[in-house]
Amino acid sequence: MRKEIRNGIRRTRLATLSVVAAATIVASCASCKSVTKQKTDEQTDTIAAVGPQFSADSAYAYAAAQCAFGPRTMNSDAHDRCGEWIAEKFRSFGLTVTTQDAQLRGYDGTTLRSRNITASFHPERQERILVCAHWDSRPWADNDPDEANHRTPVMAANDGASGVAVMLELARALTRDSSATIGVDFICFDAEDWGAPYWDSHLDDGNTWALGATHWAENKPADYNPRFGVLLDMVGGEGARFYQEGMSRYYAPEIVNKVWSAAHQIGYGSFFPMQEGGSVTDDHLPLNEKAQIPTIDIIAYYPDCPTSSFGPTWHTINDTMDHISTATLKAVGQLMVHIIYSEK
Repeated sequence: MRKEIRNGIRRTRLATLSVVAAATIVASCASCKSVTKQKTDEQTDTIAAVGPQFSADSAYAYAAAQCAFGPRTMNSDAHDRCGEWIAEKFRSFGLTVTTQDAQLRGYDGTTLRSRNITASFHPERQERILVCAHWDSRPWADNDPDEANHRTPVMAANDGASGVAVMLELARALTRDSSATIGVDFICFDAEDWGAPYWDSHLDDGNTWALGATHWAENKPADYNPRFGVLLDMVGGEGARFYQEGMSRYYAPEIVNKVWSAAHQIGYGSFFPMQEGGSVTDDHLPLNEKAQIPTIDIIAYYPDCPTSSFGPTWHTINDTMDHISTATLKAVGQLMVHIIYSEK
């Protein structure tokens, strides 16, 4: 997501939105200081979750396997080797894997060798949903409390590996239990986290993040129209809670209601508060704005964190497996199983 560091405080700017019959709205969220939160009055009844059990231990192992390559920063050997591993892992579950390679231009003019990886479950099915996450790592730990670490690559156990890990375990679950009737496309987006660091923030024209997702959205097949999409970003952190992200509520309110209501119905309501948690620019924006796919962002939000509302390890050298929680992975993963197997 587009993330800016100013004097150690993360500020996230909203995308510019066109509103029917009116003007352009430009808003901003200074996350660790002031975020509007809205409670909903929606009541939900408890129901039994559908679909197979999601193995948090397996997802944890998939996150650790990605981290074993080292930081997966753009143009690095670790990045390329991990990308091959991800694609092969999806293939081992019987999914159809395709890649989209592109030479993308970073904010600083760097040519980024980008690869978006798509793994399709039952690609022949007409009715489909999209689940996505980014798989690259931040090149700079530019929110680390120690300024000496600011140019150190981030391991990205949470901000990168966790979302892909959940998708891999979902793919494994789908191959074990064939009762799902919907087609699913898992997309691993690249070049999400090359956004301008605070020392080069003057070069951020508002489009330095989510480069892989933007490229994919601009080049999506014309006949590809899934029912909706779900982005998984930072879904494994200790103590994580997933408030309703503002851009998701703007573009895909029905999907937000579907997912958060389901979380409360199947017993994971404590992880998914019925409150808004601010707005971020993330991979879901080009999917909504360019690809016209209603897509929500399940993203961790820490309203009381003094260093970042993305949590204490965000863009620091501490974003390691030591701070990944199987309880968090379980909550997100089991909810996604329920969402997938509920679609008819």
